[in-house]
Amino acid sequence: MKAIIKNIGILAILPAMVIGSCTREVESNSLSTGDFPETSMALKDATDIIIGAAIDYTPMINDPKYAEIVKRDNDAVTFGYQMKHAAIVQDNGTMNFTNTDALVAAVGTLGIFGHTLGWHDNVNSNYLKTFAGITIPASAELLLNEGFEQGTATTFNNWSTFNAQSGSTVAPTTITGEMRTGTRAMKVVANVGEPANQWKVQVASDFINTVSGTQYRATYYVRTNSGAGSIRLSTATSGGGSAQYQGDQPITSTYSQISWTFTANSPQTRLVIDMGAAITTYFIDDASVKEVIPAPSGAQIATKLDLALGNFITATVNRYKGKVRAWDVVNEPMSPSGAYRVTTNSSDITNIATRPGFLMWSDYMGRDYPVRAFLHAKNADPTADLYINDFGLESSAAKTDSLINFVTELKAKGAKIDGIGTQMHVTRNTSYAGIDAMMQKLGATGLKIRISELDVRTVLSSSAGTATPQFLAYQAVMYKYIVQSYLKYIPKPQQAGITVWGVNDKTSWLYNNGAELPLLYDINYNKKPAYSGFVQGLQGK
Repeated sequence: MKAIIKNIGILAILPAMVIGSCTREVESNSLSTGDFPETSMALKDATDIIIGAAIDYTPMINDPKYAEIVKRDNDAVTFGYQMKHAAIVQDNGTMNFTNTDALVAAVGTLGIFGHTLGWHDNVNSNYLKTFAGITIPASAELLLNEGFEQGTATTFNNWSTFNAQSGSTVAPTTITGEMRTGTRAMKVVANVGEPANQWKVQVASDFINTVSGTQYRATYYVRTNSGAGSIRLSTATSGGGSAQYQGDQPITSTYSQISWTFTANSPQTRLVIDMGAAITTYFIDDASVKEVIPAPSGAQIATKLDLALGNFITATVNRYKGKVRAWDVVNEPMSPSGAYRVTTNSSDITNIATRPGFLMWSDYMGRDYPVRAFLHAKNADPTADLYINDFGLESSAAKTDSLINFVTELKAKGAKIDGIGTQMHVTRNTSYAGIDAMMQKLGATGLKIRISELDVRTVLSSSAGTATPQFLAYQAVMYKYIVQSYLKYIPKPQQAGITVWGVNDKTSWLYNNGAELPLLYDINYNKKPAYSGFVQGLQGK
């Protein structure tokens, strides 16, 4: 009978963009094919350590064969997606656990490893950026008829001519070339030409509601028929406050935008366009007045992101407390080089600027982000085991060393870190020496160690899309070697389990219509040589 700690079970998902960092092909493996006769033994029955699999919602709910294998072979599961931020947090910040609850129910008595509370990918970035003020919301348009489209043949709705002295005129124009957009613009023939009396040709908007002390940005587009002119904006107020004046603006024959930011000093303000300084014909279109929403400071953004992170972690951990006894709290905190990951050193991630579902917490919260994540998780469930998880450790000694040093740093700052997960998305010819060196270093930390996301790519581009019997045997050898290395170099009390990242090839994140076949079962749920290799590794054969 396995100990109850079996419930701590499995892994942490790796995004497709990190494949390259985990697949360095090394010189020295002797690629023997071994002997891997099919076995009927369930994986979990071959060992007393926790064996797990990553699962997905649709096949677990809808495919009985998939669910049967999951429950037969494993002690625990990790949800590939359904416990991530983007799966739960809605655009308005509310949390929807419907599918997560259904998947928890579907796994029955299996343990669940929670994945993942803090990651830069698979988050609801729209909500986070809006909530924190990274994305500044668009202000509402305050002017009515801002494009001068509504009105009669001679007037404009919501605009009034205050002054048109010396034969000046204000009227709509519908002539092509005189409008910037739409079907109408304002045409002002100014005949005054008095630089000190701009008010003698004057058009004003209706009053708009404003808040004293709040900034507003007024804009409009203007050109002249002569290629020269002078124009300014001013305000008129109602309910107190005084008029304000923009400096005179030179105008050319090409439509250009004039902008003016003013601070309201009255509960109602109207925008006034003054054109009496020069004799010319003005064409005006696409006016606007909007409140200026100031960007928050960096400290304010960090505070709001910490609040959002804490809300998600607290709600999720509390909901599954007792069922989930271990969590990936911080996922992939190190860059490929081993530096603390921020956007500028994340060369392994494509399209960061436009990538949906992406937010680099560390860009705004700095090195406090992991500390805060672990603190929130500990506060929500002090009894749960809390992990940090990363990839490529078997192929980069520098990254392994950096991650271990970073764990020491976080623990010194008060973070409760019980274990380290090594993802191990490897290939059939990943270096044995690299695997052993990583295991020895991780074992020396004294922390619990998990192989959190194990799969072995075997097709590779060099084999032209064919998984030959020889390649499948090489894959089995690699699975066996990884398990043996784990059992050899990770002290028994620290062996927190091994999770295979998926069930069968077709449901793997690497499958890509058959381009890669990385798991223990083929697309028809037949056991591959890798299954027997895995069992042999567990049995020490």
